[in-house]
Amino acid sequence: MSADPVSVSPSAGAQAVDAQAGRAEGVDAEDAEPGSAEPAFVIVTGMSGAGRSTAAKALEDLGWFVIDNLPPGLLFAMAEEAGKVKLAADKVAAVVDVRSLAFTTDLNAAIEELEARGVRVRVVFLEASDEELVRRFENVRRPHPLQGEGRLVDGIARERGILREVRANADLVIDTSTHNVHELRGKIVAFFGGEDRPGLRLNVVSFGFKYGLPVDADLVVDCRFLPNPHWVPELRPMNGLDPAVSQYVLGQPGAKEFLDAYEEVLQVVAAGYAREGKSYATLAVGCTGGKHRSVAMTEQIASRLRDRGVEVQVSHRDVGRE
Repeated sequence: MSADPVSVSPSAGAQAVDAQAGRAEGVDAEDAEPGSAEPAFVIVTGMSGAGRSTAAKALEDLGWFVIDNLPPGLLFAMAEEAGKVKLAADKVAAVVDVRSLAFTTDLNAAIEELEARGVRVRVVFLEASDEELVRRFENVRRPHPLQGEGRLVDGIARERGILREVRANADLVIDTSTHNVHELRGKIVAFFGGEDRPGLRLNVVSFGFKYGLPVDADLVVDCRFLPNPHWVPELRPMNGLDPAVSQYVLGQPGAKEFLDAYEEVLQVVAAGYAREGKSYATLAVGCTGGKHRSVAMTEQIASRLRDRGVEVQVSHRDVGRE
C-alpha cells in the first residue's frame, strides 16, 4: 500500500470512535419501500497517509462500489448515477480529500443534499499522529499534497486544521497510528461487513498505561487495582494468555466481583449504543505494562460477552513490547 501507507507505531492523543445518532439512523423504516434495502452511502475521508486507500479496498472486498479521489461537489451526481437516490440498490462509497479548494463547504452541501433525498450517509474519518504521518511520507518519499513550498509538517498541520470540522461530525473515527493494513481492514470489515448482523460489534483491546491510551477507545477499564504478577518471579516472564497468570489474576480479591458488575454495565451500554445507532465500539482494558492483568481480564471479558451473544474481536496491543 505505497500510496496510502499504514504501519505500527505508538499513537498520539486523539478522540475515538463516535457514532452520531442522527446520521446513523438514516431513513425511517416507515418511509422505505416494502422489501427495499435502506440507502447507504459511505464517504471515506481523513488525513493523507492515514489509510484511506486501505479502507477503500476493504469496502470493495465487501462488495461496495467505490470511487477514489472524488471531489466533494460530485458526490451527489455519483450517488444518483449509481442508482442510490431512487433505487437504494448496491452499496456505494467515495474517497474524498482536501485538495478541493472548497472542501468543507462542498462536502457539507453534498451530505445535506443526499440526506434530503433519503440517502443514508456515513462519514468515516481516518487519522494518525503527526509523527506517524511524517514517518509514512518519508518512507514512500512523497511530499504531502498540501505542503507546497513548506515542510512536510506544515502540510500535515494545514490539512488537520481544514479537516477539524469534518472529523468532529464523522460517524466513525479511526486512528491508524498503531494499525497495520490488516488491522485497519479488520476494523472496516467489522463495521461494514454485516449490516444484517444484530447487536453491537465490540473490539476489546488490552494495553499498557505506560504506553498511552488507545486513541480509538470508547470505554476504558483500569485493572491496576489488582496485584501485579510482574512482582511474582515465576509469573514475570509470562503474559496474561498463560493459564498460570490468568488464574493468578482472576483469583485475586475483587476480580470476579468486578467482572460480574462490569458485565452488567456493558449490557446497559450496548443497549444504549444500539438505540443510538452505534454498531461498533472499542473497549480498552489497561494495566501498567499491558502484559499480565489487562490481557487476562480482556480474555475473560470477551468470553463472557460472547456467551451473551455479543460479537467480539480481541487484540493485545502491548504484549511482547517489553
